[in-house]
Amino acid sequence: MDLKPLPVGIDSFEHLITRGYYFIDKTWFIKELLDKKGSVNLFTRPRRFGKTLNMSMLQYFFEDMRTGNGEKKDNAILFKNMRIMEAGEAYLAHMGTYPVISLTLKDAKQPDFELAYEAIKRQIADVYFYHRYILQAESLSEKKEEYLNIMRRTADRSDYNQSIQFLSQCLELYYGKKVIILIDEYDVPLENAFTQNFYDEMVGFIRSLFESAFKSNSSLEFAVITGCLRISKESIFTGLNNLEVISILDWNYDEYFGFTKEEVRRLCKDCGLEHKYDLIKEWYNGYLFGNTNVYNPWSVIRYVKALTSHEDEFPHSYWANTSSNTVVRRLIDMADDSVKSELEDLIDGGTVEKPVHEDITYGEVYENMDNLWNFMFFTGYFKKVDERMGEEDIRYLTLAIPNREVRYIFREKIMAWFDQKIRERDLTRLHTAFVNKDTQTLQEELTNILYETISSFDESENYYHGLVAGLLSGMKGYRTKSNRETGKGRCDLFVKPVSRRKEAFIVEFKTTKRIKELEKKAEEALQQIDDKKYIMELEEDGYDIASSYGISFCGKDCCVMHREG
Repeated sequence: MDLKPLPVGIDSFEHLITRGYYFIDKTWFIKELLDKKGSVNLFTRPRRFGKTLNMSMLQYFFEDMRTGNGEKKDNAILFKNMRIMEAGEAYLAHMGTYPVISLTLKDAKQPDFELAYEAIKRQIADVYFYHRYILQAESLSEKKEEYLNIMRRTADRSDYNQSIQFLSQCLELYYGKKVIILIDEYDVPLENAFTQNFYDEMVGFIRSLFESAFKSNSSLEFAVITGCLRISKESIFTGLNNLEVISILDWNYDEYFGFTKEEVRRLCKDCGLEHKYDLIKEWYNGYLFGNTNVYNPWSVIRYVKALTSHEDEFPHSYWANTSSNTVVRRLIDMADDSVKSELEDLIDGGTVEKPVHEDITYGEVYENMDNLWNFMFFTGYFKKVDERMGEEDIRYLTLAIPNREVRYIFREKIMAWFDQKIRERDLTRLHTAFVNKDTQTLQEELTNILYETISSFDESENYYHGLVAGLLSGMKGYRTKSNRETGKGRCDLFVKPVSRRKEAFIVEFKTTKRIKELEKKAEEALQQIDDKKYIMELEEDGYDIASSYGISFCGKDCCVMHREG
């Protein structure tokens, strides 16, 4: 099969097309932008949903590209046989006719403001260097020194505050035409600044940069901005009356970020993987942008590429590795009993209802749980199932976890959080109760631990087995041996003292969904130890003294029973 290579991490439209990568055609996005005639368009979508590639596509379509010496490039060949070529001459007349400023702010993730500011300066200087051919024009002779200072990064901060507007004016003078501005990952500097504690300084700089570029820029034709989150309350876009925000709740442009069902089916067919479609859907579908069901494009491409090499490859949570996912950890850290219950319901496939507002600031995200739920919805951790208008015109969304990939992220972070809590906890009372066969205290300690964590997402014996094994594994003078993985019909857990003169323990677990059956199940566990003569393994290992624990679980409750001999 002559399959085009699948593009993993390639966000240059020109690179993707000229090197023959598989491309899912999103060029109708160009037509819709021209039809709707938005002046400043802010698209907010989760990370890795194709924002940067779309911005590159817009640049290669609209820009009157020039070489370093000013010679014109023809990019029409890049769009051959693509959907936009069917739009008609009224749209194709815009191809290759505009000066374009394309700026990304993704490199502003730095530990302090000065380094972040220098990173943005470098990006701006690179854009100036890209357009250096305009300095050949006589009409720009008076602006040449200021232009060179910005390009060489020797200009004052006030010059960088106005640098996008200034470049727009220079380009309009050269081309005799107004400018299209594309800014990708606009909120990366703000999110990073918030986590690194220089938020106010960064907000001030970005505000000045954007005000001059979008509010008072007479050289602007239109602008497209992308990010993960809408930010307005901190006045990044102060007084910008022509700003149109297109979030995942809007029906406009809903099919251009992420893959649709039809696109994923076609990809599977082209790769000879139609039989894997349902698995891909289960793991990577589930988002709702406007009125369109959307798949995570990053994860779909990664998994399909893996399948083309090895058809039995298991799905992975590829999206989990594209950022730290610290917001999940913060949600867990901030969770009270009510929120923990909601998370358990979500992980079990349930829903929660939350008020929604789109103009969160990074400074407000962790102020209260409602803001955090909002932030996680707009950044891709939840999907909209339903909505209603409540009192005082407050919009409420019914939220769910979109797919198995995101559910995996929650499970992984929750278990990591719980493991850390266990490591930090003083387990002396639990260990002492276990060795002294104090079932009441041991039961209390286990119950307290269960109530502190989020556990009901996995009420199988394996979960509780791993929990107790972990709690007992650090007990001084004892070794814990788990037989759950052996599959040899042995007991769940042996707790063996280093000295064979001391008493060893056999532990067997049972679960139930009925609280009234807890004692019965604990007794069944003890009976199983007797019936299957688990004690023989300890005797063969040289232990003459041994006793048994039967422990049963129902959600966050447990029953501990002990039997001598």
